[in-house]
Amino acid sequence: MNPQVLATQALPTSTQSLTQASPQQRIAAFMVRASFEATRLMPSDIEALRVSIAPKVPIYIGAVPGRPLAAQIDIAARLAGAGYEPVPHIAARSFASGAELDRHLGRLKEDAAVRRVLVIGGDIAAPAGPFFAAIEVIESGLLQGRGIVEIGIAAYPEGHPRLGATELDRAFAAKVEAAVETGLAVHIVTQFGFSARTILNWIARLRDQGIDLPVRIGLAGPTTVSGLLRYARICGVTASAQGLMRHAGLAKQLFGMVTPDAVVRALAEQAADLGDAAPHVFPFGGLAAGCRWASAAAAARITLDRADGFTVEPP
Repeated sequence: MNPQVLATQALPTSTQSLTQASPQQRIAAFMVRASFEATRLMPSDIEALRVSIAPKVPIYIGAVPGRPLAAQIDIAARLAGAGYEPVPHIAARSFASGAELDRHLGRLKEDAAVRRVLVIGGDIAAPAGPFFAAIEVIESGLLQGRGIVEIGIAAYPEGHPRLGATELDRAFAAKVEAAVETGLAVHIVTQFGFSARTILNWIARLRDQGIDLPVRIGLAGPTTVSGLLRYARICGVTASAQGLMRHAGLAKQLFGMVTPDAVVRALAEQAADLGDAAPHVFPFGGLAAGCRWASAAAAARITLDRADGFTVEPP
C-alpha cells in the first residue's frame, strides 16, 4: 500500500487535535498534502511516484525556455496516464501568438485532461509574441475557452530578483482580480524559500489582508549544496540559502543531499495558523529523491534533532 496513503490514517484531523499532536504527527500532517514540480520526466520518476506518492497528487510541469512546447504536453500526458494531476506552467512570453497558446492549451486538454495551470510571465527577457505578463494571459479568455477552471499565480515571500515589494504586491492583486472577474478559481504557489520566519510573516500578512486563497509553499527538495546555491542564485534567494547553510542542523544529509527539514518543522508547528496551506516541493536533486523524502516525512518516518530539524528514516 502507498506509504503516503497509510500516513493519513493516523494523522490528526482537526485544528484542535493538531495542536495536541506530537511534532512528528504535525510534520506528517503538513507533508501529506505536498505537491511537486517537474521539468523533465525519466522512466524511473514514474515508478518513484507510484511507489511513494498517492494518485491524483498535483505535479506541476515547468516551462523551460527554449524547450519545445510538445515536451510539456508529453510530460503532462505521461503523468495523467500514471494517475497524477498535471498542472503545467503557462509562460506568457514563450508564445508567439494567441493562436499558438490556444493550440497548446487544446493539446493539454485533449492529451492530459488538464484543468489547472500555473500562469507566469516566464524567464525570457523579450516576449516571443503578444504576451509579456501573466495577467495578459489571464485576461485573454483563452484559458477558460479550453476548459481551464483554476489557475495558480506565483508569489515571492523572500522577494524577487528584479521587482520591488510594491510592484510585486500590485501585480499580485491585479492577477487575483483578473482571475476572479473572468470566472477562474485561484491558488498561490510561492517561490522556494529557506526562512520559515519570512514565509510565516508573509502568509500572516496575506491573511490579515483578507486573502484566504490556498497557498502552496515552495520548498527546495533534496539536492546537493552546490546545486541548492546555484538554484538560489538564479531565483534571487541566495542570502537566505547561505544563512540556512550556516545554521547548524538545518541542512541534513539524504543520499548526500541537503533537505529543508528545519523549514518544514517550523511551518508544521504553525500550520493551524496558516489557513489552507500545503508544501510544494521543487525536486532540484531529482523527482525520485524528492518523492522519497516527502513520502517518508508524510509517513512520519522521522527522527527529530536538537537543531529544530529532522532526519527521515528508511522504509
